[in-house]
Amino acid sequence: MQKGFLDFVKDENADYVCIQETKMQEGQAEVPLDGYHQYFNSAVRKGYSGTAVFTPHIPESVTVNGMNIDEHASEGRMITIDGGHFYLVNVYTPNAQDGLKRIEYRMKWEDDLRKYLIELDRKKPVIYCGDLNVAHQEIDLKNPKTNRGNAGFSDEERGKMTELLGSGFVDSFRYLYPDVTGRYSWWSYRFNARKNNAGWRIDYFIVSDRIKDQITRADILSEVYGSDHCPVVLEIDI
Repeated sequence: MQKGFLDFVKDENADYVCIQETKMQEGQAEVPLDGYHQYFNSAVRKGYSGTAVFTPHIPESVTVNGMNIDEHASEGRMITIDGGHFYLVNVYTPNAQDGLKRIEYRMKWEDDLRKYLIELDRKKPVIYCGDLNVAHQEIDLKNPKTNRGNAGFSDEERGKMTELLGSGFVDSFRYLYPDVTGRYSWWSYRFNARKNNAGWRIDYFIVSDRIKDQITRADILSEVYGSDHCPVVLEIDI
């Protein structure tokens, strides 16, 4: 909020603003956005993880930890909005960590989440978004060869993204721009990575295959600072 978030939200005038890694408990800070309903899912551990959604609309329902699996419930990683004609699922995907120390849990998360999204998709179309902590293809990061096998670009994580996209979902940015390079949403704070655009595209809007032709814009707002990530945008006629 000290780096322009409130002005950004007001200027964008989005229907839904989804945040990942809030690192805060609900009520820890006042977010003065008049006209926006605010929904938080906070981690049990303070200062860690967490998600939030801000919207001027009144959802039909809001569900936190929608997978309903105890193993996934404590880190505040998911908010599901029933928007009437669609589900919006805001997710902060667990990081596999250095040396892939958490890869086993990450694989369990991916399998459970895919089942959850498929279940939702049977009822109405799904818009799944967030920091998904994976660069799917080599064109999704600046240095694929030196990062092969690292967290976020392991064969295991990339394989789970391929599996999800093969289950009836579409990466909105790649749908519109299948071959474009040099477009990233995250840069390390080290080695002047952002200045040199040595980044990764790890933030996504993924939608049900049957609404892909309703996508009118998928963008990455790399000019917006305030974080090591930048905002990504989906506009869809739904």
